[in-house]
Amino acid sequence: MMEVHIRQEESSDYTKVYQLIKEAFESMPLSDGSEQDLVVRLRQSAAFIPQLSLVATLNETIVGHILLTRLHIRHGTTLNTSLALAPVSVAPEYQGKGIGGKLIEKAHEIAKGLGFESIILIGHENYYPRFGYIQLNNFDIELPFEVPPQNAMVIELKKDALKNVSGEVVYDPAFFE
Repeated sequence: MMEVHIRQEESSDYTKVYQLIKEAFESMPLSDGSEQDLVVRLRQSAAFIPQLSLVATLNETIVGHILLTRLHIRHGTTLNTSLALAPVSVAPEYQGKGIGGKLIEKAHEIAKGLGFESIILIGHENYYPRFGYIQLNNFDIELPFEVPPQNAMVIELKKDALKNVSGEVVYDPAFFE
C-alpha cells in the first residue's frame, strides 16, 4: 500500500514540479506540451492561490501536482468567482494508482474551506465525472473558446452554487500567453 502525502507546494519544489508536469503530459494525445510553462505563468499571476497548489509525495519524492487558480464568470458588470483546475499531473510511473484522485479530493476540500463554491475544468470526459464533475452546458455558462461539450466540466462545491450564475468564463491572461 502506497503512503501518499499531500501538502502545499513550496518554492523549493518548483524545479521538480516543472519536470514532473512535463513528463506527465509528454505522451498525452491532447497536450501541446506546454502545461509546465502554464504553471510557471500562473504562479506569477493574480489568479494564483498558494494553498491550492499541492504536491503528492511518496517517500519524500514528488509524484503528483495539482493547481487550482481563480477565475471569474462575467455577466455584464457582475463577476462571480470560481476556480480553474489546470493542470493535475502524476509522474508516468505512478499514473493509474489513485494519486490524481487524492490530489483532486484534497484540492476540493481546501477550496471549500477557503470559501470557493465551484471549479471549472477542461478535461477527459471519462475521468472527472467520478469526482462529481458534470458538463458545463448544464448551466448558462460559456467558455471564451470552443471546447467539445463533453470536455468542459464543472463541480459545485456548495449545493446550487451556480443556480443563479450565468455568463462567460474569464480566465487569467496567464492562460493565453
